[in-house]
Amino acid sequence: MPTKTLAAIGAVTLLCFSGLADDGHNNNNNNNNNNGNSSFQSSLIGSTPGMAVAGIASGGAPWLVNQGQVSIDSNGRIQLQVQGLLLGPGAPAAVVGTTGPVTMVAATLVCGGTGGMAVAVPDLSIAAATLSSSGDAQIDQTVTLPASCVGPVVLVRIFSPSAALGSQLGPFIAASGLMAGTQQNQNQNQDGHDHDR
Repeated sequence: MPTKTLAAIGAVTLLCFSGLADDGHNNNNNNNNNNGNSSFQSSLIGSTPGMAVAGIASGGAPWLVNQGQVSIDSNGRIQLQVQGLLLGPGAPAAVVGTTGPVTMVAATLVCGGTGGMAVAVPDLSIAAATLSSSGDAQIDQTVTLPASCVGPVVLVRIFSPSAALGSQLGPFIAASGLMAGTQQNQNQNQDGHDHDR
């Protein structure tokens, strides 16, 4: 993908996520006057090969997300839930619709959009989660937030528990974001209930 296209995607992503960062509570627009209620919320989308966010590469095969959401509160608590995170068309035929060899995932927060920096988490503090054979996982990770986190992006990364410390986090296979024209972008909790598809 040409560099100009990646730069344009990064700029649009930064603007989109900056707008999404307001949780809408009390219409305070994240002006530091919302009594600690500020948060970021987003749906999750699968990755495609050849992407990079903050220098972190996407997996070598396409991934799809049936349903997923992530939130980050002002204390740095990341809560992520994904269902149906599976290899998609373009992956080897034998593994399409499965999680392939991936059995664990972890979350990484990036501030500054696709060209930003990942928020560091000590190796022993990474809250990895099991990825079920149907592609379901829940991650609850707390990070130390910088003073401001413009254009937050949350990556769902492959986690290899048997790898040496410092190399357990692999490529990302999903990220916070939107896909045009899909129902997964609708707020699943408008009335407090999940909706079947």
